Amino acid sequence: MRGKTVIVTGANSGIGKATAAAIVKLQGRVIMACRNQARAEEAARDIRQETGADGGQVVVKQLDLASLESVRSFCEDIIKEEPRLDVLINNAGVYQCPYTRTEDGFEMQFGVNHLGHFLLTNLLLDLLKRSAPSRIVVVSSKLYKHGDINFEDLNSEQFYDKAFAYSRSKLANLLFTWELACRLEGSGVTVNALTPGIVRTNLGRHVHIPVLAKPLFNLLSWGLFKSPEDGAQTSVYLASCPDVDGVQGKCFADCKPLDLLDKAMDQEVASKLWDISEVMVGITT
Repeated sequence: MRGKTVIVTGANSGIGKATAAAIVKLQGRVIMACRNQARAEEAARDIRQETGADGGQVVVKQLDLASLESVRSFCEDIIKEEPRLDVLINNAGVYQCPYTRTEDGFEMQFGVNHLGHFLLTNLLLDLLKRSAPSRIVVVSSKLYKHGDINFEDLNSEQFYDKAFAYSRSKLANLLFTWELACRLEGSGVTVNALTPGIVRTNLGRHVHIPVLAKPLFNLLSWGLFKSPEDGAQTSVYLASCPDVDGVQGKCFADCKPLDLLDKAMDQEVASKLWDISEVMVGITT
């Protein structure tokens, strides 16, 4: 990855931090795009210490995916400051939070996991195309299987179930990947998705576990869940490996192609979701 610049969203902890560290070890330059500046700076110090990287190789930039204004501001800075962008890794996510809304009034999980990344990717596409061959990596989840896209209630105003809302946002990630792949054909930019599996991260902070069950849960999680480093392997593979040169619109798990349910590749739904997402984030084409 020497000479390549990679943006990783949500790089201050968990899979994102492990992904950033692995790319730096491959001699890539990482821009850590994070909501919490202080935590991101701390994570960047850890990565520099672990890898021996210098300040220019690990850069922290503020990005709040729950704010379209923040996304636009971040992209303006990147376009102004960066001559090239080789890889964009859409990693950040919110998991099963109580019903809350983003700054722009969207249900939080759909707003951050799908719409924030949708706008981010679209605003950086020209730079990615100018840097071709370049790659976009989208972190989804196998929980997409439990979601569906209800165009009558994308904002969960009629009904909200935090687990279902997460699954819907992860299905939206896959439909976005599918539609974007069609649009990028022949551009030199590839987009692929992945499901990392169950990983020990702070993503589950909104999940309630009874106090008495916590010691057992923690013990089991160490035995059964992947470490962040293991969880990051497929993200790093899709960002760096020559094996996936030119591979377009696929989903991977454990660095191997994954067969998806038909609903994750429904061209009609993907196209409609794209059009509605453009309206929601204010992209005019």
